[in-house]
Amino acid sequence: MAITWILVANASLAKLYANLGPNKGLTLVKELIHPESRQKNSELVTDRSGHQATAASGQGSKLPQTAPKTYEAKLFAQEIAQELYLGRAKNAFGRAIVFAPPAFMGMLNAVLDNPTAQLITDRFEKDYTKEPEPVLRERLASCLFL
Repeated sequence: MAITWILVANASLAKLYANLGPNKGLTLVKELIHPESRQKNSELVTDRSGHQATAASGQGSKLPQTAPKTYEAKLFAQEIAQELYLGRAKNAFGRAIVFAPPAFMGMLNAVLDNPTAQLITDRFEKDYTKEPEPVLRERLASCLFL
């Protein structure tokens, strides 16, 4: 039976587990932490928005198109996608299951390469990063035999 990776993530924490088969339980493979995603937008920006001239009033303010917190979450999604890509490239898993809140799931889906995305058989839009392992095993009962 192929190894299944289970990713439990949000914008600041990701835990990657492996299941080696029926009744084998979960093994923590890696934990990734992105503390910048926990900071406030004001803490992530070191200066106020830049100014640029506009035709109408002569004064204007250029605001960033993406909030700093969203930018940091996207960076973390890319880091997680890279971990999944490397795992797939090394044949470390044959199937993956992902748990993430809806907004972060969208960010993650946007940066996954197609071959890795095809290995994800189940996606659950829930944040279980704070759940203890026994509760996580219960949540996985529908798609794994732990």
